[in-house]
Amino acid sequence: MSVQPLRWEDGKLLMLDQRLLPRRVVWLTLRTHADVAEAIRGMAVRGAPAIGVAAAYGMALAAQAGADRQVAMAMLAAARPTAVNLFWALDRIAGLPSWEPDAVLAEARRMEEEDVACNRAIGRNGAALVPEGANVLTVCNTGSLATAGYGTALGVIRAAWEQGKVSFVYSCETRPRLQGLRLTAWELIQDKIPFAGIADGAAGSLMRAGKIDLAIAGADRIAANGDTANKIGTYSLAVLARHHRIPFLVAAPSSTIDPKTASGAQIPIEERDEIEITEIEGVKIAPEGCPVVNPSFDVTPSELVDAIVTEKGVFRAPYNFAL
Repeated sequence: MSVQPLRWEDGKLLMLDQRLLPRRVVWLTLRTHADVAEAIRGMAVRGAPAIGVAAAYGMALAAQAGADRQVAMAMLAAARPTAVNLFWALDRIAGLPSWEPDAVLAEARRMEEEDVACNRAIGRNGAALVPEGANVLTVCNTGSLATAGYGTALGVIRAAWEQGKVSFVYSCETRPRLQGLRLTAWELIQDKIPFAGIADGAAGSLMRAGKIDLAIAGADRIAANGDTANKIGTYSLAVLARHHRIPFLVAAPSSTIDPKTASGAQIPIEERDEIEITEIEGVKIAPEGCPVVNPSFDVTPSELVDAIVTEKGVFRAPYNFAL
């Protein structure tokens, strides 16, 4: 799929506003690093790799404006706490010997190009684990929209589809923001891959009925022991997959692995606004005064993950990512 969520043009960052898909295709024009931070916070862009690339371009805007490097980094770092790619990208820009705008922009562009190549490598590595004629379950959106292009978990599905190995895809709606129904479904339609959107709660029933051969998810942060933080609901799918003896894979770039975080217990989990639960498209569906708990991510323990697929290869427990 050729769509990419970010474009640099004439000294500005153009960002596909994913909050409006699939009904409207709107490109935001971001002129400052503060604009980029707000777009990340507001989820106009989402998906760990895409967030990292957006942050790099945010730093290019900051350098272009002559802003203080540390101040710009702090603002962007505060946008979302769970996705480690955000901090990886900022650290990479911080390591540049020059704060000249051309140097920062060149690095951001390199990171974007590397991410597309990385995703295609993840797809190739992961496709080898997909059985022939597989019906595959996935959650949230891990495709072109969540990356600089092609995708991670959805990239594996794309690569396996291109090899004739995937028969059908089940895409969880992914409450509360419905990225699986709005975004993954949109991408699968573009690629003409047979699929059905399903309610999150339908996954267990489909597994029990023998309709799912493989489950695959992305990741926003992977701890050193293989514990994985991903969109809320991923842990439930991993538990169901283990109960039904269905392989559960995680696909992510190696930049998502955080060696400084020993286990999932140390991963910060973002708590988002209650209106994501109480409202749908601005229409209130909960009674007035309804209390809400709205964690954006959960942590899947490494013992429930059959393999972690990166551009550098396939890892299995016990995880030793240094290899």
